[in-house]
Amino acid sequence: MLQIAVEKGADLDQLQKLMDLHERWEANEARKAFVAAKAAFKATPIQLIKNKRVRFDTQKGQTEYNHATLDHIAAVISPPLSAAGLSYCWETTQGDGGMIRVTCVLSHILGHSERVTLQASPDQSGGKNNIQAVGSTVTYLERYTLLAVTGLATAEQDDDGGYVGFITADQKAELVALQQETKADTAKFLAYLGVESLDVLPAKRFQQAKQALEAKKGKSK
Repeated sequence: MLQIAVEKGADLDQLQKLMDLHERWEANEARKAFVAAKAAFKATPIQLIKNKRVRFDTQKGQTEYNHATLDHIAAVISPPLSAAGLSYCWETTQGDGGMIRVTCVLSHILGHSERVTLQASPDQSGGKNNIQAVGSTVTYLERYTLLAVTGLATAEQDDDGGYVGFITADQKAELVALQQETKADTAKFLAYLGVESLDVLPAKRFQQAKQALEAKKGKSK
């Protein structure tokens, strides 16, 4: 259309209108491609497991919860995102009042993008220094903006996809006592269970862990 317009002696104003029309067409095509790519991504089976337990003291008492770490989320979703022609990045700013603002930008190779922004104050829990407090909040906001912009959620799941809970504090104390009694090597015991710590040991595997320690106890007699 532009070539024909030039050949017919279109003036600058007419050419500008044609350019604007072309840009709107390209933007609409990019938006449609983005929607199709995101649908293809969401059609991929994705499991994001809450793989870490956090415990710290606050003024109101002890806080404890499970969450999926940012590296785990990135490792799981990056390949299917890339296959769909999508990528993400973050934009981070800090205002004069100390509030940290993180925006996750999800982009398609044709140029269309969507953004999700969250903000929070520096995380002063657990005796963090100022830099650690800022870093903790940035990581927190990066994690949740990425989940929001991709439309994903995390779950406490076992290898079969079923929802699970972790062992209780009493069960952990029992296992720790058995470890100490049998002088079991902590690193080897955790490697045997396939967990980073007893805090994230699925409840249904408590008996397995206990029986392993009791068997060691029996051999030591």
